[in-house]
Amino acid sequence: MIDFKNASFMKLKAVDNNSFAQQITPMFVEGEQIICTFQGMRDGVVFTTHRIISINVQGMTGKKKDYSSLPYSKIQAFSVETAGVLDLDSELELWFSGLGKVKLEFTSATNIADICRIISGFVLR
Repeated sequence: MIDFKNASFMKLKAVDNNSFAQQITPMFVEGEQIICTFQGMRDGVVFTTHRIISINVQGMTGKKKDYSSLPYSKIQAFSVETAGVLDLDSELELWFSGLGKVKLEFTSATNIADICRIISGFVLR
């Protein structure tokens, strides 16, 4: 499991949904689909119809990867901070039952309102 207390996923930018599809689709449950995909330097975050999957690429070669499944059903609260004039990153903080806070930072080009709408659609049902 990724140590979210000591690490955050930074400078995530939108990428093609196929970027991590081959790696994560074998883990999907029936009917699960990718909604949107973001990538930092090597790490990634994928929003699906059931959960958020964080991908932590490890080691020099990047062959070793850690996948953390964060179900929408365990989100207790979330906070969105939009990009500003001096602070060019948008931030998403999620509080999960049994895990605590998870922080994701996105580039200023990311439509953080879309991400908020996606999460709200699953959490507020």
